[in-house]
Amino acid sequence: MSAETAHAPAGDGGIVGDVGSRPVRGRAGGRPGLSGQETGSGGPEAIGEAVARTVRALRAGHGWSLDELAGRAGVSKGVLVGLEQGRGNPNLGTLIRISDALGVPLTRLVQVEEEPPVRMFRPERHVVLWQGEHGGTGTLLAGSDPRPSLELWNWVLQPGETRESDAHVPGTKEIVYVQEGTLTLVVDGRTDLVEAGTAAVFVGDRPHSYGNAEDAEVRFVLAVLDL
Repeated sequence: MSAETAHAPAGDGGIVGDVGSRPVRGRAGGRPGLSGQETGSGGPEAIGEAVARTVRALRAGHGWSLDELAGRAGVSKGVLVGLEQGRGNPNLGTLIRISDALGVPLTRLVQVEEEPPVRMFRPERHVVLWQGEHGGTGTLLAGSDPRPSLELWNWVLQPGETRESDAHVPGTKEIVYVQEGTLTLVVDGRTDLVEAGTAAVFVGDRPHSYGNAEDAEVRFVLAVLDL
């Protein structure tokens, strides 16, 4: 962040002013700004709603309480509550301190557009993140962010292959659906055989593994809910 933004005075106005040479609110007082071409049209109310929505989502993604974010940003809890409810008119210095605490650029807070209701993950965006010694694969098909996040995976295990997984963050849940073969699922020392056409729900915050002890390949779909 530039020197101009890092040392913005705490007593400046509401969501109005310049970040370096860039105004942070459009159309207020006839001023062009980020809510014009860069972030879509919208006046003070639209910007306030965008800030409220984004700060709530980012704070939840970090797993922070209101008190924790207020402490990290050096603002009062009351100011933060008002901001997240779209009520207050925070000054530029406050927004900068909050964006710094959240680790995002100021423009992220004042972005007017909402995330589209549908995000497409076409085949070219699918990523193979695991490869077994005999040619098996673990492919991440799609995922959401921030937390709570949801991941969808496609797995192929060749005979004799096992994917060992450490415990995920507390509260993580997983669902597996076996399409072909029989999956050997081990969760916290317990072993279950999941046959083709069967789904299983299990906790992902304990050590677990997916294995193929059969003579034919195993194919399964995995969904992971990461809290």
